[in-house]
Amino acid sequence: MSLIHPLPPGPLDIVGDIHGEIDALQALLAHLGYGPDGAHAQGRTLVFVGDYCDRGPDSPGVLARVAQLHAAGRALAVLGNHEINLLRDDPKDGSGWFFDARVASDEDKYAPFARPESAERAAIRAFLAPLPVALERADLRIVHAAWQSAAIAAVRTLAPGSTRAAYDRWEGQVRTTSRDSDIASRMADERQRWPHSLEDSQHRPPFLRAHGEHELLKAMLNPLKVLTSGVERLGTQPFYAGGKWRFVEREAWWDSYADGVPVVVGHYWRRPFVPNPLATTHEEASLFGEAPPFGWLGQQRNVFCVDYSVGARWAARKAGMPVDAQCKLAALRWPERTLVFDDGASVATTGYRATEALPAEPVPPAAVPSGAWPASALNPAK
Repeated sequence: MSLIHPLPPGPLDIVGDIHGEIDALQALLAHLGYGPDGAHAQGRTLVFVGDYCDRGPDSPGVLARVAQLHAAGRALAVLGNHEINLLRDDPKDGSGWFFDARVASDEDKYAPFARPESAERAAIRAFLAPLPVALERADLRIVHAAWQSAAIAAVRTLAPGSTRAAYDRWEGQVRTTSRDSDIASRMADERQRWPHSLEDSQHRPPFLRAHGEHELLKAMLNPLKVLTSGVERLGTQPFYAGGKWRFVEREAWWDSYADGVPVVVGHYWRRPFVPNPLATTHEEASLFGEAPPFGWLGQQRNVFCVDYSVGARWAARKAGMPVDAQCKLAALRWPERTLVFDDGASVATTGYRATEALPAEPVPPAAVPSGAWPASALNPAK
């Protein structure tokens, strides 16, 4: 066994990023036909694509439910970047439910959120530590953010449970590379010239190129980070996302994915409905382009992102808006290639392998809910 595990035969329900939204998870499982013990009358298997925690109201509850289903043999699960942050004791925006160091900074944004007791924390780590980062079988591949051959090959040699040690080792190589080049010294100079915190949204920095080059090294030199955080490139303008100013941009890696085996990912905040095309963010436009919200992606039209932004429900709550208008939890049914949402709606995906015609109107007007997308959730970098 390695950090790439086999998928079992039979039909699957592949669930997108949950981000602590326990009510959405329970509703989705019911609509999919899973009982309290995770059994399905048709013998289907659940697959979770990662990012179970952070930002939402009950990350411990979500992790406990996923762990229960996994232990019962009813579900498989892979690690997302948020779980890797947890395993590495690396507090990030939205993780105040687990890390004491983030409670004060997260309360204004995300509270109320459930916090686990000490025994629960240990159980969470014990569940996450041995999980794989990808799953595969002849007709399907599943990974949190990106399927790249070189990164997959590097990770395939790693033993189960080695994720944190391997990740830290590659991070050490990043630090060495940064130190041996002039990046570290230029970053120090940039910090002298720009003393504000990069988490301070009120102070827009200039484009800090050395910081961007360091971010890019971290993103692309570490195979585990490629698979769980995606492919990135150096940006040209700073932008505020995920609680900090950033200087690298995500790439639509699926545009260069030439393999014939379909891939399902989460990670990239897709929207089920876009009532106003002018509201599309720069990142959405660069990642998804003209693809319909339920369309397959890439040159082969065989990559699908099943993250429909349920992780932004905190922003809708804060804005006093309906939480499910644009923020949904979805599952992709395989091999049917149908989406089921946590409100029970079912939608056929489109354009698979470019053999299916794309609809002239990506979403029927009657299906578009009222209400604007919360501005604070438009750039939710993962």
